[in-house]
Amino acid sequence: MEPPPGPHPELPPETSSFSPEDAHAQLPPPAADEGPHAYKSFQSELTHKDDDVIDAEWAGSIPAQYGVAPRVRIGAGKWFNLLWLIPIGFVLLVIGIAVAKGIRGLPGVQAFMTAYPGTSSLPEGAPVGFPAWLGWQHFLNLFFMIFIIRSGWQILADHPRLYWTRHSTPGRNWFRMQKPVPSDPLYTAKQDSITLPSGIGLPGRRHTIGLARWWHLGIDTLWLLNGLVFYVLLFSTGQWLRLVPLHWDVIPNSISVALQYLSLNWPVETGWTNYNSLQLIAYFITVFVAAPLALITGLGMSPALSTKFRWISSIFSIQVARSLHFLVMCWFVFFIVIHVTLVLTTGALRNLNHMYASQDNESWTGFWIFAASMVVVIVGWVAATPLTYRYPRKVQRIGYALIGPAQRLFEHIDSKPGQYTEKDISPYFWHNGKYPESREYADLRDGNFANYHLQISGLVENPVDLDLMQLRALPMHEQITQHFCIQGWSGVAKWGGVSMATILDLVKPAPEAKWVIFYSFAEGSDEGTYYDAQPIEQMHYGLTMLAFDMNDQALSYGHGAPLRLRNEVQLGFKMVKWIKGIEFVEDFSGVGGGQGGYNNDHEFFGYSQSI
Repeated sequence: MEPPPGPHPELPPETSSFSPEDAHAQLPPPAADEGPHAYKSFQSELTHKDDDVIDAEWAGSIPAQYGVAPRVRIGAGKWFNLLWLIPIGFVLLVIGIAVAKGIRGLPGVQAFMTAYPGTSSLPEGAPVGFPAWLGWQHFLNLFFMIFIIRSGWQILADHPRLYWTRHSTPGRNWFRMQKPVPSDPLYTAKQDSITLPSGIGLPGRRHTIGLARWWHLGIDTLWLLNGLVFYVLLFSTGQWLRLVPLHWDVIPNSISVALQYLSLNWPVETGWTNYNSLQLIAYFITVFVAAPLALITGLGMSPALSTKFRWISSIFSIQVARSLHFLVMCWFVFFIVIHVTLVLTTGALRNLNHMYASQDNESWTGFWIFAASMVVVIVGWVAATPLTYRYPRKVQRIGYALIGPAQRLFEHIDSKPGQYTEKDISPYFWHNGKYPESREYADLRDGNFANYHLQISGLVENPVDLDLMQLRALPMHEQITQHFCIQGWSGVAKWGGVSMATILDLVKPAPEAKWVIFYSFAEGSDEGTYYDAQPIEQMHYGLTMLAFDMNDQALSYGHGAPLRLRNEVQLGFKMVKWIKGIEFVEDFSGVGGGQGGYNNDHEFFGYSQSI
């Protein structure tokens, strides 16, 4: 674990004016044996997957690792196993039934239930019945939700802990599906990930978060489009009157309905004309509270939006958004289970006819349409994982086709410094990635990086080879920013180094240079140098830099010594650590596997990950 940051002096100005001539004047002359002849491309060190499939050797043959039953924190150090809710819930249900049966015959309760039978009156002219479009909306919503929920569980499994503060400090999480963090100071977030059964998570294998995100964000796009159509039709046809509480008597009526359900003398089903008050509240929360909150909390986890709209993210942090997103998912699962149970136990044929056949009778028409729709849902559920394992690159491409336009829009959002101060610095900042294992890096580290050189070349007018002293001679840039890991953890740190705008002014990229490739001393999970491609326009952003200091100390080994990238509108896996070279290119399609980065080539991430 990194030591907690101590007191820090006041920050200097975030930016300073200088010219390329100033930068060159501050640089010590290079060693005599260094010059243009020493520049090389690191592309020959890159690898790409021969077969785009998920097999036993995928991700460096990462082994399965199962966590623990879900737990929530009780007090300072006690944890409650949520599986206990099953027997506890059963006991409470039995007690509730007994109490409801006992009090229902009381005169006062009978008078209350007579006054409030369970339904509120609707305005004159309110629609009756269920139009056909509502049935299609209902089916599509269910179909999309199974993929969204399963992939959401997979994403949670990659960092199986939830927090209420932006500091993802071990031991301070309120929810976990994993053992306590071990004492190993170099324990990584990837090591903390767990495996889910393939029929539960999507796709299920450990650390398949790249593919899970394509499923989650891609299907989210379709779900949101379906929801937009639903809202338009809901309000244009007057069906909203059946889903919005219009009278305060919905509260006592819902209590009456709850007593009727608990006493096992259930209310008469009147959904064709008017939902009972408990149904009304449940549908209202699902349609007008949970669904919008799912969108808002999802966007709250975007690094680009969080760094842009800092007045929101200062209060509504990524970890609050992540925790609320999880609770919204819990509501949807709870609602689906209760909803399906009541549909099938309060008159299955009539209820299925309402939604699937748009008719109010007890024929078998609705049942057979429902059965056909369930075949589609089950086939989709069963086929999703094996299809993902067999065609992961197609899943990536389809996912990007769906969510890509939004990601491309958000990645062009620049952000300004100053959101965080030194009091916001996190006491713990997770390590991640595969550590460098080469002899070259070990020798540099043993020598305290005295012989380290950063090569910057490619489509530039002035290729350079800079040692740490030369890098520190450039105009100093400092920023306190929040890190967003694709796995879900976050942390705030103070970074010191060189703005990428300074580097651009120094090397003068050619007009045809559109992408910047960052190469690491570390290898990826399938061997071959780790790298990532970044759009050159983001190198001009105010919060894009090369960091050699972290929290006023030289960058540690675990956090990328001697040099790492910071680009605050991107997720953490794109911020290459242990940098040894930078290359300006016209296009990344011929670099490595041609997908824009090591994780993109090997683990099916995307080069654009602003969400």
